[in-house]
Amino acid sequence: MTLTGRTFGHWLLGLALVMSAKIVAAAGLMTPADGSEPPLSIREQHVTVDVEDGYAVTEVEQVFHNPHDRDFEAWYSFPVPRQAAVAEFTVWIDGKPVTGEVLEKQKAREVYEREKAAGRDAGLMEKDDYRTFDVFVSPVRAGQDTRVRLVYLQPAFVDTGIGRYVYPLEEGGVDEERLSFWTANDKVEQHFTFTMNLRTGYPVEAVRLPKHPQARVKQLGPQQWQVTLDSRAGAAEETEEGAVPAGEGEDPASPAAAFRLDQDVVVYWRHAADLPGSVDLVAYRAAGDSRGTFMLSLTPGDDLQPITTGSDWVFVLDISGSMQGKLATLAEGVSQALGKLRPGDRFRIVLFDDHASELTNGYVVVNPENVRHYVKRVQALGPQGGTNLFDGLKLALRPLDADRPTGIVLVTDGVANVGVTDQKKFLELLETHDIRLFTFVMGNSANRPMLTALTDASKGFAVNVSNSDDIVGQILLATSKVTHQAMNNVKVEIDGVKTADVTPERLGTVYRGRQMVLMGHYWGQGPAEVTLTAEVGGEKRRYRTRFEFPASGGDNPELERLWAYATIEGMQRELNNFGDNADLRNGIIDLGLEYGLVTNYTSMVVLREEMFQQYGIDRDNAKRRDIERLAKVQREQVTPVSNRVDGSQPMFKGHRPSTGGGGGGAFGPLAWLPFLILLLGGWWRQRRQEEIRSQ
Repeated sequence: MTLTGRTFGHWLLGLALVMSAKIVAAAGLMTPADGSEPPLSIREQHVTVDVEDGYAVTEVEQVFHNPHDRDFEAWYSFPVPRQAAVAEFTVWIDGKPVTGEVLEKQKAREVYEREKAAGRDAGLMEKDDYRTFDVFVSPVRAGQDTRVRLVYLQPAFVDTGIGRYVYPLEEGGVDEERLSFWTANDKVEQHFTFTMNLRTGYPVEAVRLPKHPQARVKQLGPQQWQVTLDSRAGAAEETEEGAVPAGEGEDPASPAAAFRLDQDVVVYWRHAADLPGSVDLVAYRAAGDSRGTFMLSLTPGDDLQPITTGSDWVFVLDISGSMQGKLATLAEGVSQALGKLRPGDRFRIVLFDDHASELTNGYVVVNPENVRHYVKRVQALGPQGGTNLFDGLKLALRPLDADRPTGIVLVTDGVANVGVTDQKKFLELLETHDIRLFTFVMGNSANRPMLTALTDASKGFAVNVSNSDDIVGQILLATSKVTHQAMNNVKVEIDGVKTADVTPERLGTVYRGRQMVLMGHYWGQGPAEVTLTAEVGGEKRRYRTRFEFPASGGDNPELERLWAYATIEGMQRELNNFGDNADLRNGIIDLGLEYGLVTNYTSMVVLREEMFQQYGIDRDNAKRRDIERLAKVQREQVTPVSNRVDGSQPMFKGHRPSTGGGGGGAFGPLAWLPFLILLLGGWWRQRRQEEIRSQ
């Protein structure tokens, strides 16, 4: 039977599985590449991360030093963490910390430049779209230190029993203009520390840092762990036998104590196996407010059935200049993927730089000889030219054999700069095919907004993957998604308590092991009925539970900013997809100003206290940070407890999907990419069943 058209189209499976063997740039102090100004140094950097109640708070304190005989401006750049909302930027002025306030971007820049020109202490934090947060401090006094602190918030999801946190330090090396004119001093000269305090509502069995085995991991209780990295401790441990304990007798300025900011810190934690499916609620309502903010996390039980069968594959490989240092791993990944295909399956290999071309001449039958031949040809590829991503995808989508399920594996950083680059055109291209896009977004400078938009449009999902990840572990997490049925057209309704402003507005498709997290506002208190509806294998399913929304209180004021930023991200996606819209822009600005958030259109400025008064800038963000710091102290005084609210009336049957205690991936060995074969066949069978039912 020949299947054609949108109803019986093909899958697009995008996996940006590019492990960078060479870091082009890193987070650090920016200096003109032509040497027109002498470099400053980073003396200290101390990172403290608190993960609890479904989100993470990251605090970064740095000390800049000016060894020269005149004052300079410091510019520090670091990658934008995924879904991160900057809540604080503080500069020490006259020995005292001064917290910044948020203004419209242009106004904040004007105020900062005016203060800089006057020689008064000032700081500015701006967001460069999806790429970087840029911190400016002026002046760093001659021969003196300047201390700054920044704090950002982000959700902390658990997927198939695995939690993951990334402290981003690697720059992706895709911003050509910046690389041409600036270089980064990416060394912490004296002391770098990283401390992560993990407090969860459910037991954790193991914690691991794939690329930092020197980290010290300590279990403080079933639901409490602490991870520490210390550059001085590392230096002492690396000395010969008889070295003194860390921190004793060590020259803090020695090269051994320096820590390079060119590798992400990635922390995994694994929850205990056989935890129940659950609904968890965290809520906050300030004293005197009628409106509260909630975070509702739904973790389904494991009732999605496995699916199997097999297919054709098209590998679409980015060989542009931005892939410098990444192609060796790209070739290895393709080699292993081809090795997992079964005899009788077929594959094509499409390449793109400035133009798109095909390495194979049509489909090639999978056999050992063909696999060896094309593996060698892929391994011989070299990076060159620009990135014509559009033509690469367009060539991959034709010709497709309507009689066979087809998977298209896209390997790229998503930075399209040749040919069609308009995001809307990419969406229109996908609309001509009934496809689903699953994206592993590689690198901190990858074009996440575009790749995520393509993913959303095709009802797939996106996973950000760091160069410091255990890539096999990430594949493990994807395995259970594509070898099992998915929940389609998922909707969640809350009755009994008034709710509004819920984000995301659409859940769409939910895959095995993935949490659904809703944030919004609520009024009143008391029992609420929560109903989840979905289609699984063409059949409708309904899940229900009933629980109480709290009347007041809560120790999580950060929820207000997290809700605001999630809403802002939704607005920004609309702007990226459909072009400029004044109402959406103004909406982002209003939320940024109200909740003290750095966005594409708002920035955070630090001034001397008397200058805040002179400019008529209220100290709203400083007050909000005081409330958040107090709440953090209060949470630390008690043992973490579960936020589960459906214990008496469970919404889901059975246990959560889990990698288990002896699994692979992030916590053990796993073969590379066998799930791709199963994915296409399972989808194909499910779609045929739906076709038969509709006839």
